[in-house]
Amino acid sequence: MGFVTPRTMARDYDVIVVGSGAGGGQAAYTLALEGVKVLMLEAGRHYDHRTETPMFQASHDAPLRGAGTPDKPFGFYDATVDGGWQVPGEPYTQASTDPARRFDWWRARMLGGRTNHWGRIALRNGPYDFKPHSRDGLGFDWPIGYDDLAPYYDKVEMLIGVYGSNEGLENTPDSPAGCLLPAPAARVGERLIAQRAGKLGIPVVPIHRAVLTAKLDDARIPALLHPGNPRAQALVAQAMRDRAACFWATPCSRGCSIGATYQSPAVHLPPALASGKLDILCDAMVYEVTTAGGKASGVRFVDRTTGKHIEAKARAVVLAASACESVRILLNSKSAAHPEGLANSSGKLGRYVMDTVGSDLMGQVPLLEALPPHNEDGAGGSHLYAPWWLYGSQGAGWQTKGLGFPRGYHIELSTGRRMPGPSTGAGLEWLTQGSYGARFKQDVRRTYGSFVYFAGRGEMIPNDHSFCEIDPAAKDRYGIPVLRFHWQWAEHETRQAAHMQKTFADIVAAMGGRVHESPEPDGAKAIAPGGSIIHEVGGAIMGADARSSVTNGWCQTWDVPNLFLTDGAPFVSNADKNPTLTIMALAWRAADHIVERFRRKEL
Repeated sequence: MGFVTPRTMARDYDVIVVGSGAGGGQAAYTLALEGVKVLMLEAGRHYDHRTETPMFQASHDAPLRGAGTPDKPFGFYDATVDGGWQVPGEPYTQASTDPARRFDWWRARMLGGRTNHWGRIALRNGPYDFKPHSRDGLGFDWPIGYDDLAPYYDKVEMLIGVYGSNEGLENTPDSPAGCLLPAPAARVGERLIAQRAGKLGIPVVPIHRAVLTAKLDDARIPALLHPGNPRAQALVAQAMRDRAACFWATPCSRGCSIGATYQSPAVHLPPALASGKLDILCDAMVYEVTTAGGKASGVRFVDRTTGKHIEAKARAVVLAASACESVRILLNSKSAAHPEGLANSSGKLGRYVMDTVGSDLMGQVPLLEALPPHNEDGAGGSHLYAPWWLYGSQGAGWQTKGLGFPRGYHIELSTGRRMPGPSTGAGLEWLTQGSYGARFKQDVRRTYGSFVYFAGRGEMIPNDHSFCEIDPAAKDRYGIPVLRFHWQWAEHETRQAAHMQKTFADIVAAMGGRVHESPEPDGAKAIAPGGSIIHEVGGAIMGADARSSVTNGWCQTWDVPNLFLTDGAPFVSNADKNPTLTIMALAWRAADHIVERFRRKEL
């Protein structure tokens, strides 16, 4: 068992897991450590974080000094070695030519998927987030609640390593003792933001991020994760010892050769492979789930290295290819028994695709100019953030409470003397009136580190106008029909984006600073395009009724009992919390359910 080829993979497996990111990695980890024989199929190439991460290179060492290109939108050193909003030979289409109705779809074609690129922000959904319809009458309730998922949040945090603190804030769940690692000290700019925002009634507290600020406790944690399973405990303990604590060397978006940040290839896959129960096949583009006797029998995929079409068989199938990719596979899995796609008797497959509401603003703060050299080390991202603070103005009767929109957002912060990049010193005319020569150099040194950036990340409510379907004409280079996207922000989201802009400007003013551009009062202009935040979820929502949902609360499809979805596709809502931690918690819970069903011989 290990990395295999189409010729060396076994003829039959217990479970096929499609995708190797947060949902696929977690599902495969749980299954393999419980003795289930798993084949993981990854559409992208093999990737080794230990040898491919540019740990110590400065931005000026990179092509174009790290500037983005269409093929590498986040720069050459970004960990997404293959992928982005556009993937050569793998198009998707738009149902509308209106730019406001466009949805841009990010894909990562590599082992570990988006877990290599993500911002590592690991926030728990709160109790309100699982029952939003009950709270304000909009969207849908999840068929599960916070208490159902809380034990799995605990496990995921202990396994992957999440730093942060417990603040006792509304709908911002605390973690039990022993789950979180120590939060790193706030930087000077972050401390100033916290002080001045606090005067506006906005709490700024340590953020939760999946970065090791200390070594994981390999003597204590494995027994909590896998009670009664000494083999799994030993494998997980060894994997934890193989990871080092962060020493603040590299932006996390590059990946991490020492395993200090969570990436599926660094955390989930090593112990699963060491169990001897996991095979991994890369460059396997799955396009169909096969069925027999009303159950999933396996999948068909294209070997990207040869172009051959191959079939793999298993007793159960787990799709975790990313929300929209899993939907695409199911919609393309048509048959006489499933003419509208597999697991689509409700007609809801592809419906209710959501992204995170985003808007940002930059300011410059004279108080942060010309600071003496000081320690600005950090964990490759924010140490503080502002969780949503206005729940009292929402809930039932939100229309009369003055805020004007029903769901909230959190604020991500960025400041400090970070590694210089391609834009360092550029675009300062609004501050310097166009200085040059020696004066320009002085201006760059004076203002370096005095900029503050605010990014809102808010909840989108599912709507009937945001969905994906199979394009009737377009196919990718493998001959697989592609997705066509429909998209529309509602006024709920655009008003939220306008509120973000005003809030950011108010914080900058409270810091004695000035904004680069005036805050945008028109939320339709302030809101980031659909897909640009790379948090898409939905498309196969879970529910309590097979007539209105695709899966049940265990991520198990209603129509095909041995077919599960463990990426973001089953999300019923898209809270202001980043979705990755919830994806992993749901995947662990679903995998436990699969193991139990196997034990009862029900799959």
